[in-house]
Amino acid sequence: MAEQDEVIAFLAQGAEARAETHISIVFLHADTAYKLKRAVRFSYIDYSTLARRKAYCEAELTLNRRTAPELYRRVRAVTRAASGGLEFNGPGAPVEYVLEMQRFAEADLFDAMARAGKLTAPLLRTLTDTIAAFHQTAELTPRDGAALLRKVVEGNAANLAAFGLDPALVDEVNAGCRAAVAAQAALLAGRGSGIHRCHGDLHLGNIVLWRGKPLLFDCIEFSEDFACIDPLYDLAFLLMDLLRRGERGFAVLVFNRYLDRTTEAGGMAAMPLFIAARAAIRAHVLAAQERAGEGGAYLALAAEVLRPAMPRLLAIGGYSGSGKSTLAAVLAPEFVPMPGARILRTDVLRKILCGVAPETRLPESAYTREMNGKVYAEMHAQAGAALASGYSVILDAAFLRLEEREEAAALAARLGVDFSGFWLDAPEEVLIARLDARRDDASDAGVAVLRRQQALETGEIRWTRIDAAAASAVQRNTVMKHLARG
Repeated sequence: MAEQDEVIAFLAQGAEARAETHISIVFLHADTAYKLKRAVRFSYIDYSTLARRKAYCEAELTLNRRTAPELYRRVRAVTRAASGGLEFNGPGAPVEYVLEMQRFAEADLFDAMARAGKLTAPLLRTLTDTIAAFHQTAELTPRDGAALLRKVVEGNAANLAAFGLDPALVDEVNAGCRAAVAAQAALLAGRGSGIHRCHGDLHLGNIVLWRGKPLLFDCIEFSEDFACIDPLYDLAFLLMDLLRRGERGFAVLVFNRYLDRTTEAGGMAAMPLFIAARAAIRAHVLAAQERAGEGGAYLALAAEVLRPAMPRLLAIGGYSGSGKSTLAAVLAPEFVPMPGARILRTDVLRKILCGVAPETRLPESAYTREMNGKVYAEMHAQAGAALASGYSVILDAAFLRLEEREEAAALAARLGVDFSGFWLDAPEEVLIARLDARRDDASDAGVAVLRRQQALETGEIRWTRIDAAAASAVQRNTVMKHLARG
């Protein structure tokens, strides 16, 4: 680092603050940030020569402009001036290269917003849509998906053994990850053709709210092993970060929204492995920084994510406005494996089948009896796949017809999983008030739809009835007590 001391002093002139890691220093000026790559070399990164640092600055600029062009301005040379000092882009010989970025408020980082309690469901839906769109357009880089995860798991095992973490927990995580790689080898290998050049470091600290929209920045530029990965493994870092912060409700929201907006649901069975691998990485990185206590918490999360559970099928029915989706959202985090249950909502599935975003309104022609049949068939197909992947499923649909409720129970019976059906009851005035208050929701139902629903013959409703006028926490507790009784 001594070779960079002069450059560090130059960049520090007039800087208001700096942020340092083991591989870089960012100097914060009024509206500009200069990022310097340290002249370091580790097993996974080599910034040891000027030529390498220049190449990696240029790669970082190009790759991050995929998601945050507003933040990434240019690469600047630090050159020797005629006076003997340093200057930017002068005629003299370059002595260093730095990345020039747009400075943003630290309070607008998503990790700062999480600490301040400022994350919201709409914001995280927008973030998830942003991630999904990025993954779908990112460069395809096919690789052996099973070999890639095996390498991650064995690398974690070697690193975890080197630090003072709980040996029993280390052994549990290593054994669980190895078993998961073996069990999911065929799935991982099959998904190798869908590996993309993703972000690679997608945690809350690398997401910023810029002019009202979330931007992903500071992606991995120095390692294809870290960046050319399964999109679900990329997403897993964000899910793991939310879980570790106790934001399980947001984690399951992101998980479900991402699966709704992409074609990645076939990889669900590998998600516990992906989350655990991410948590194990954080565990040994923190332990290496002599923060073994924090590392141990991440290791415990990895162990918890890997513990198996018996999936089950829940169905929530009721008239429009009864609060089915609200109840599904508060129930989903209660189920394992993490982040929680897969929610399949007919309102969302209908939009997917019509090729539009969930919040796009559809014409009346999208609500025929024939289309309803297609929507329920798609819901059952996806539910079967999710249950086979080891995840519990919550079906969120009106279930106004007796045959629809019987088909849900029959699906569980065919798959050999427990089934519970819940029917939400609410006074008409509550239903109407909720429908009138809806904004930016996947449901297109209004009072006219409610009237048509009320005119249908529902047949005998044998499902457990829930007071839909009660608080969502009360409804959740009622459901969970019912499930606990078996």
